Amino acid sequence: MRALVAAFLRDKNVVGAQGLEVTAERRLIVAICCCLPMLAHGRSAWRGWHDVVLYPGSFRVRRHEHDETEEVVTEWDDELEGEAWSHGPIILSWAAIEADLADPLAGCNVVAHEIAHKLDLLDGVLDGTPPLPSSALESWREAMQPAFDALVAAVQRNEETSIDPYAAEGPDEFFAVVTEYYFSAPALLREHMPAVHAVLRAYYRVEIG
Repeated sequence: MRALVAAFLRDKNVVGAQGLEVTAERRLIVAICCCLPMLAHGRSAWRGWHDVVLYPGSFRVRRHEHDETEEVVTEWDDELEGEAWSHGPIILSWAAIEADLADPLAGCNVVAHEIAHKLDLLDGVLDGTPPLPSSALESWREAMQPAFDALVAAVQRNEETSIDPYAAEGPDEFFAVVTEYYFSAPALLREHMPAVHAVLRAYYRVEIG
């Protein structure tokens, strides 16, 4: 872990936005949080991006959607605590990181969420499945797809869910959210989604709690 964190600090730029000062301590905290989900995979897990951008708190991102049928473009602002660009940086709220560190078993981990997206993108497709050996791919699908389908069905029925219902937004968000729980509420994930916990344990090869 020390070697990986040291390599991360050499390879990546951690920069502040909106006047946030990026101290040596903050850089180290970000590096540790980023490296934990990548520990089993080493430096190859962070290929293709160079920067971590830290905002003091949540930040706004302008979105747009083009309805090709109606030829209508809709625009809106999203308030985010983290975002991973497919060909760019990871953007994080420092306030969210501090909140996660203050209550590390609350089921929230913004850094793990965004690193999961970056791991997912290593094969060029954001689909909720990171690059896996063929021997692990079937087990992954057998665990993740039914759990995702069940969550989507529960959300559609307006039922209370065991994990954040945002995970039902798509397979990519499901992978990112269950990764959060794997690193911040493992007992809950193990209880409610044991097959998902098992394949994440095989993938990350590090366990918390």
